[in-house]
Amino acid sequence: MTLYKNKYRIESARLPGRDYSLLGYYFITTNVRDRLELLGVIKNGKMLKNEYGDIVQHCWDDLPNHYPNMKCDSFVVMPNHIHCIIRLIYQGEKSDGVENGQVETGLRPVSTDTSHITKPASISEIMRALKSFSARQINTLQDSPGIPIWQPRFFDRILYGKRELLATRKYIEDNPLNWEIKNDQL
Repeated sequence: MTLYKNKYRIESARLPGRDYSLLGYYFITTNVRDRLELLGVIKNGKMLKNEYGDIVQHCWDDLPNHYPNMKCDSFVVMPNHIHCIIRLIYQGEKSDGVENGQVETGLRPVSTDTSHITKPASISEIMRALKSFSARQINTLQDSPGIPIWQPRFFDRILYGKRELLATRKYIEDNPLNWEIKNDQL
């Protein structure tokens, strides 16, 4: 921990010099504040989301409508945390990799008009949005405006290569079953 303006602060877990708005796959985990089991329960290896868990799921599903440079990959709501994979893409990229649905070919020059391009959102911005959109709605239901729902930080890992991506997807998919196995052993 370092001292900044006479206050101790936790060092960033981000890679120094890494631009977290760069293309790629990012594995993210974030916890409910104080690890309260707020979002549902696990029964028979399946996550049963309550209304708060449904809010988080809806906010996740809605993110690409607000951030054109992201695609939702794997995601799971757990009783006290979420796991997700966010894929950052070129804005307007389709699943086939075509920019904005059009390809400029032949002798036509490539457009230099950049007025429609905005700075791509970073992982931090996307996670800030997910956490604040969901917290606001959960607080409305609980009649507790402004009460923190999420821990302030999140864990992230950049996924390199297909093997790591597939293994992380499997980890996310199996998380509810693993939760139950782990809790049965306690």
